[in-house]
Amino acid sequence: MDITWLTDRIAVGGGIWNAENMAKVAAAGVTHIIDMQIEFDDTALGAVHGIDVLWNPTDDDFEAKPAELFERGVEFARKALDGNDGRVFIHCAAGVHRAPMMALALLGSMGWDLDEAMDLIEERRPVADFAEVYVRSVEEYLAGFEH
Repeated sequence: MDITWLTDRIAVGGGIWNAENMAKVAAAGVTHIIDMQIEFDDTALGAVHGIDVLWNPTDDDFEAKPAELFERGVEFARKALDGNDGRVFIHCAAGVHRAPMMALALLGSMGWDLDEAMDLIEERRPVADFAEVYVRSVEEYLAGFEH
């Protein structure tokens, strides 16, 4: 299964697609999933393992993303991380654009400097690619974010 841990509780990666892969995600201790892919909704697969899934479908179209997209994901992840045992897996189809973009928004909402957060994500997941329009969308979201 394509999972890259950014911290001990936040991971990014590629699509899950089937029950066998979801079982691997569950075995890795994931309790919550933010599914950024428009191509497939993981909700039913996650339910079998008691994993809460937020399907937050997003086109990887290199267009600006609305604040609401980040708001949904950040709120979901932060609630999961409020408890001591929540582990969040953020994924899209390939784990290159959409999942890293949402991870950047989450880390930024937690007080991380965006350049440092991007460095961490790219260091741990070298395939991650931050399109300028996506980074600007995250910056605009965080400018209105209330910690």
